[in-house]
Amino acid sequence: MQVNTFDYYLGAFCSRRGQTTVTPMNLESLLVCRDTEVVKVLQPTLEKMSIDVEVSAAARSGSEILSSAKFDAVIVDCDDLEGGVDLLRRLRQTASNKTSVSFAILNGKTTTQQAFEMGANFVLQKPVTPAGTLRCFHTALSFMIREKRRYFRCPVQMPVVLVSHQGDELKVMGTNLSEGGLAIHYDGTLAKNYTKIRFTLPNSKALLEPKGEIAWADNLGRAGIKFVDLPESSRAQLERWIVQRIEAEKRSPR
Repeated sequence: MQVNTFDYYLGAFCSRRGQTTVTPMNLESLLVCRDTEVVKVLQPTLEKMSIDVEVSAAARSGSEILSSAKFDAVIVDCDDLEGGVDLLRRLRQTASNKTSVSFAILNGKTTTQQAFEMGANFVLQKPVTPAGTLRCFHTALSFMIREKRRYFRCPVQMPVVLVSHQGDELKVMGTNLSEGGLAIHYDGTLAKNYTKIRFTLPNSKALLEPKGEIAWADNLGRAGIKFVDLPESSRAQLERWIVQRIEAEKRSPR
């Protein structure tokens, strides 16, 4: 996903100046920057938008954090942080954060086009201001929320029916569910000719019947199923259900 300069400025001008958007779920970001003035602006501004901010003052420590944790957004100071440019380039190679929405902070050394070529989705120019941050993140929010839903896996215990080409059915237990598929536990042998899945969303009457394929299976009776065709109405129901689960998890005591 790359957002070009035209899309960025269109979103900026369409935003209402000074308005704060609160997302329907808490998002998590990593800010890799040692510029205290930038941190003083970004951290409170993003937190008002329900975007939690973890700060790393060095590219090396930022890289270590990215290797062990998942973030919806990664913000890198490219021009005033040693190793910042390299960190942005390597972001797309990390296992956990290769699809995270990325922001490059620039200060005259790197051009906007160069930042996009290195993998940035959005650009912030110094001096960073609250108004500029709000405009940029207003535009980015929908991408960040979609990324959150895409990777969020909800633990479940729900009956699932797999249906083969021939109409044979196998009853299994769903153990987690995401926007792109589900994990199951089964007894016996799992053939790869099951192409349809049938289940009802927990605490809901919504029956989903997506087409799918076995993505992986082990010798312990566990497997992962990837959705390959999910009707739009079912997708909308699943997305709403996932958002509700994310909200419930946010409210639950840690």
